[in-house]
Amino acid sequence: MSTDTSTTLRSFSAGRWVGRERAQTLSSAVTGAPIFFTHGESIDFDEMLDFGRTTGVSGLLGLDFQQRATMLRALAKFLQERKDALYSLSYLTGATRSDSWVDIEGGIGTLMAYASIGSNDFPSGNVVHEGPAFPLGKKGGFAGTHILVPRGGIAVHINAFNFPVWGLLEKFAPAFLAGMPCIAKPATATSFLTEALVRQIDDSGILPTGSLQLVIGSTGDLLDRLLCQDVVTFTGSADTAAKLRVNRNLIANAVPFNAEADSLNCAILAPDVGPDDEEFELFVREVAREMISKAGQKCTAIRRAIVPRRHVETVAERLRARLKSTVVGDPADKSVQMGPLASKAQQADVAERVALLRKVTDLVFGAEDGFQLHGEDLKGGAFFAPTLLLCRDGFKADAVHDVEAFGPVSTLIGYDTVEEALALAARGRGSLVATLVTGDPALAATVVPAVAVLHGRILVLDREAAVDSTGHGSPLPQLKHGGPGRAGGGEELAGKRAVNHYLQRAAVQGSPTMLAAVTREHVRGAAVRESDIHPFRRYFEDLQIGDSLLTHRRTVTEADIVNFGGVSGDYFYMHFDDIAARESAFGQRIAHGYFVLSAAAGLFVSPGPGPVLANYGLDTLRFVKPVAIGDTIRARLTAKRKIDRNKKDEKGVGQGVVVWDVEVTNQRDELVASYDILTLVVKRA
Repeated sequence: MSTDTSTTLRSFSAGRWVGRERAQTLSSAVTGAPIFFTHGESIDFDEMLDFGRTTGVSGLLGLDFQQRATMLRALAKFLQERKDALYSLSYLTGATRSDSWVDIEGGIGTLMAYASIGSNDFPSGNVVHEGPAFPLGKKGGFAGTHILVPRGGIAVHINAFNFPVWGLLEKFAPAFLAGMPCIAKPATATSFLTEALVRQIDDSGILPTGSLQLVIGSTGDLLDRLLCQDVVTFTGSADTAAKLRVNRNLIANAVPFNAEADSLNCAILAPDVGPDDEEFELFVREVAREMISKAGQKCTAIRRAIVPRRHVETVAERLRARLKSTVVGDPADKSVQMGPLASKAQQADVAERVALLRKVTDLVFGAEDGFQLHGEDLKGGAFFAPTLLLCRDGFKADAVHDVEAFGPVSTLIGYDTVEEALALAARGRGSLVATLVTGDPALAATVVPAVAVLHGRILVLDREAAVDSTGHGSPLPQLKHGGPGRAGGGEELAGKRAVNHYLQRAAVQGSPTMLAAVTREHVRGAAVRESDIHPFRRYFEDLQIGDSLLTHRRTVTEADIVNFGGVSGDYFYMHFDDIAARESAFGQRIAHGYFVLSAAAGLFVSPGPGPVLANYGLDTLRFVKPVAIGDTIRARLTAKRKIDRNKKDEKGVGQGVVVWDVEVTNQRDELVASYDILTLVVKRA
């Protein structure tokens, strides 16, 4: 075998690049010319797994959530500065510049999004408290709560060919944030772009050793070697997901398996929308865009366009006009709107599936309408004409709901009633995303819950949303990506929830003091520390969880209520109408809830300059009992949680976030108000 290492892709295993001998040939999607080769050497999966479970886990858990979030942000900036090298290779996958933007910039943007999620939503440390804790006994000495901790295993990510950059990064980001080293296995056809990405990540030196490993070629028996602490995530066809899901070792060890599978997603044009409405054109544009974006090679692409039967011909005519004007050819040409499929094998697969669909549909637009390529030397490329089909009876043509042509292919299906539209959408047996185009909020309120049963995400599109809409086919880091049934039944992304997927949840029982120690968060009823130094006078490093202040008392007077009403403009009858108040459930006038809040702040705030810079938030506020004229209140302020975000101000002074638990009680020691306040606290110079 040849050993030309300049074109031989390598795996990244146990901290080194492996592979020299040429094996499988990878060809340009544009011209069909050979460009790279996979390597022929076998990977030592035992070594790879051991390296991840020891070096990788140790390095990641030597950091906390906040530090890992900082690394994700640094990595995103590093890749952003070197993205041009990725764009130059992305062209060889058949992607246009805009297609590559979604893959490359979208992937880097996902890293940045999870850096923010980690910084804003996760603690300093490696234990997430899913509180609040709750009492399990009558005397207050026994309580319970839930925690999330890093699993201490490996995340194996098996990715599809269509997004070789985003596919790796959108799985890596939440796993890394959760403290879980990753083994990425890209689809072979476009693995050269993923390998280039991983080389950049390795060159950055930002991540702890062992955080990310790469498999080029087959995973062999990798899944047979996984343990209960490991996780598998998969993106690809529903058939492959079904085969992997029943791996005997995964079942025996209860290894979590998350699948995001290709599905027959739909878009529904609601009956309230007519040809003259702006929403009608939005629907046509969305369907056409999803057909040509990435040459239709998206797990979220619109495969079924469900429209009122009276508008089928008009929709078909407008889509035909758009598709006819689409420039297909060399994706390096700026005028080209759609490039080829990822490989000749993919081209053959799409052709085979279109042939099956043609048996139950009519052709609205396809290669027969004058399919011409823009560019030179493209005869060997994996091009496929945009193909629009029309199904006359969606209830008899099973194939349109069962057969997915993973390319620039979509089928129009007519309906007569909303109930028929919902039934047609459900025939997909579970999809990643559905779009409803309507201008009627009442109709949306009826349709969305019904569609949500079998779809992971629903886009409601109207002229108002269109100004900012990211579109039917764009998963976002903050929202769930996944769907039931045929779509795999899994969840990727979804903000904090995606990170939690890689963590292990455990229930913890014990005394409030013990729970506070375990969660690194003050739990009501736990022991507190009081001293002569006001907690607001302590620097971030000096504050400890449980540092507390019990304030002096204040008796609420009628003058307080009158003055607060005058200042706030709040003259609600319960505060000022003695007769109406006596007839209410409270039986008397009561103080404003926000007066109680303000009065409590007056009790616990240390007014002079000090380490506390600002109060920038208030969470979990509850007014538990009314405060009447003559009641006496006091407050307990306790340091509940500290978050070191590793940030400095413009003067180079470090800051941290401290969350304080506030309990306001009356003269009978009854809780009248409860909340958390968030403050910025200075670190020592």
